Amino acid sequence: MIVVENLHRHFGGFHAVDGASLVIETGSITGLIGPNGAGKTTLFNVIAGRLPPTSGRVVMDGEDITGLPPHELFGKGLLRTFQIAHEFGSMTVRENLMMVPPRQKGESLINAWFNRSAVAAEEKALRAKADEVLDFLTISHLADQKASQISGGQKKLLELGRTMMVDAKIVFLDEVGAGVNRTLLNTIGDAIVRLNKERGYTFCVIEHDMDFIARLCNPVICMAEGKVLAQGTVDEVKNDERVIEAYLGTGLKNKVKGEAAHA
Repeated sequence: MIVVENLHRHFGGFHAVDGASLVIETGSITGLIGPNGAGKTTLFNVIAGRLPPTSGRVVMDGEDITGLPPHELFGKGLLRTFQIAHEFGSMTVRENLMMVPPRQKGESLINAWFNRSAVAAEEKALRAKADEVLDFLTISHLADQKASQISGGQKKLLELGRTMMVDAKIVFLDEVGAGVNRTLLNTIGDAIVRLNKERGYTFCVIEHDMDFIARLCNPVICMAEGKVLAQGTVDEVKNDERVIEAYLGTGLKNKVKGEAAHA
């Protein structure tokens, strides 16, 4: 689905992404882990068109999409969510979903004046689809609440629901578990697995909760200092010496080994 080739993104002298190369297979739930500052979110931002790369390229389904703006990638089925949910707080949860599909008939002034029946029919269909999404995500009871009034975890579910209102092919989830209680995180995880298995969504997930990653993701990719360190199953990556060093640091790693040798 996605091939990233020797990608760089520099901010002055700081190399946030420094020659990263990776593959996200169609139909997978790929985990992206790494210590803070590893370049994970910057990588997402470059792939999703929010930042242009300094060099390198991104290919989706064989097409070079390097540097395309987010709205064009949206049309190709590439979507992303954010660490902090971006809801429209003054609108209801249902309305947040209904506004997602592009090129709606009601956006045309001519249709709004002279083709009201078509506008009303489309709005009815969008409302039905939004209610189906809310039911899928088990948050139908929130449909008429203002989006600003729901919890952080519920906002993450709402963001996931937005991807279901269009024909998403691949969704990049940035720290979907941040600030979310365990019950809601399990609900989010269940929804991701169902979307993957039942609707064929491909996911790439940044997350620090390794239990969540272990439950959902295969393969797992680890980044550090803008580079890809390791890729494999959760156990393979967790036991990789380079990954251990990236998380713990050389000094602490040697201390741990020394204590184990004297135990």
